[in-house]
Amino acid sequence: MAEVCKVYEEHLDKIIEAKKKLPDDETILEVSDFFDALGNPTRLKILFALLEDELCTCDLSNITGLSVSAISHQLRILKDRKIVTYRKDGKNVFYRLDDEHIREILKVALKHMEE
Repeated sequence: MAEVCKVYEEHLDKIIEAKKKLPDDETILEVSDFFDALGNPTRLKILFALLEDELCTCDLSNITGLSVSAISHQLRILKDRKIVTYRKDGKNVFYRLDDEHIREILKVALKHMEE
């Protein structure tokens, strides 16, 4: 059980300051969706596989042991959340992390878990 105050007492100055710094509700929802997308082991495996280089859907299927169709579903979620992006090369579609921020978030999460 989490520790809580033994006596209910609000600190109005801190409350006002915290509320001023809160992102708007739409941004909070977007960040929530972002972390929700990271909260799935299959999607995390895909992202960690993409940390160093882009991979096509067939590569990701092999790495995860899932069908191309199942991988496609997971990639759609990651793409919709702006976590991965892709490029077409002939009949192949290669996915990569959307930007350096995603790479850093994944690295920080790994480092945190190693401590």
